Amino acid sequence: MSIRPLDGVRVLELGNYIAAPTAGRILGDFGAEVIKVERPKAGDELRNWRLYGGDTSMLYRTINRNKKSITLDLRTEAGRGIVLDLVRRCDVLLENFRPGMLEKWGLSPEVLNEANPDLVITRISAYGQTGPMSQRPGFAAVAEAVGGLRELVGDPDRPPVRTGVSIGDSIAGIYAAFGTVMALFQRERRTERDAPVPLRERVIDVALNEAILSVMESLVPDYLAYGIQRERVGGRMEGIAPSNAYPCSDGTSIIIGGNGDAIFQRYMAVIDRPDLAADPELQDNAGRWRHRERLDAAIGEWTVRHSRAEALKILEAAAIPCGPIYTAADIVADEQYRARNMIQPFAVDVGAPEPKVVGFPGIVPVIGEQSLPIRTVGPDLGEHTREVLSDVLGMTEAEIDALEAP
Repeated sequence: MSIRPLDGVRVLELGNYIAAPTAGRILGDFGAEVIKVERPKAGDELRNWRLYGGDTSMLYRTINRNKKSITLDLRTEAGRGIVLDLVRRCDVLLENFRPGMLEKWGLSPEVLNEANPDLVITRISAYGQTGPMSQRPGFAAVAEAVGGLRELVGDPDRPPVRTGVSIGDSIAGIYAAFGTVMALFQRERRTERDAPVPLRERVIDVALNEAILSVMESLVPDYLAYGIQRERVGGRMEGIAPSNAYPCSDGTSIIIGGNGDAIFQRYMAVIDRPDLAADPELQDNAGRWRHRERLDAAIGEWTVRHSRAEALKILEAAAIPCGPIYTAADIVADEQYRARNMIQPFAVDVGAPEPKVVGFPGIVPVIGEQSLPIRTVGPDLGEHTREVLSDVLGMTEAEIDALEAP
């Protein structure tokens, strides 16, 4: 039997795009029943992002796995009434609207709390629910800039660039899931002592820019302590050397992290540079950082004489941290991912006459020896409307028909 720690938890997701749906995905991955509310006809805009065939993108199928989709118009009194009815039967509400939108619809935390005094309300926004910038709109691209990440990504002689995924949304979603589980845990402990958790402690407020700031390590303390303004350093990491990507003879590149003092000695022996291993200037990380260009040139001269497989085999034999730079094709073929069930196949519509078996990334973290099985990929729009309204709310077929009528 699969391990699902969140079995019995019911989540109402009002989220769109990536941040709140990522939180819902994580909760659903571990057993929560996640009911995703989407707009009639259009649904979550993510359904059309990177859509190369069919009517639902693989991005949507990935981020909204293990969920049920229902359609409701929150602009109508009937739609909002059903949300409140569902809230009475849920443990968590997730949302990532612009601050004030729930209040505008008459679904403020206070109203939600009246409907369910035990509800955990998790809110994700660009800058949080309070403060002078709280009312500003903003996507992850803006948050990554304001949080300090964008300034450090790219080469020093070029403008800052963005990472290839919506990392700000994903990090915020992970924090939102953690905050939600933390609030549920607190609620459980307080209930045992007959001490209800006040509303203000059940509202989890996640800001995209703060989520990014939280992973910026010592960026701010280094500035305040030493006046250091970190700069872009390309494929390196500030103050750490040698650690970079290096080209191989077959046109691929590999990552090698040889910045530990003992590792550096073995590393230089492997590339046949005893002179560098013995250089007094290179005996600690600070010195190696000062001479990073010389070190990278020497390492690159060695890697370019070997294929990726050859270089990695030699480095791994000397216990030097290294790895290939994978494409999607490499990930699919990798035995380590396969051994831990990290690519899971599902037949999905891709716009062809027949469904196609597509691999989806597994569930993290692993409990046991392998990824838990994904129950379902992201659902079709409104696929579960009748099931949820009937089973959860007890609505009749006639009542559901009336709700869906134009």
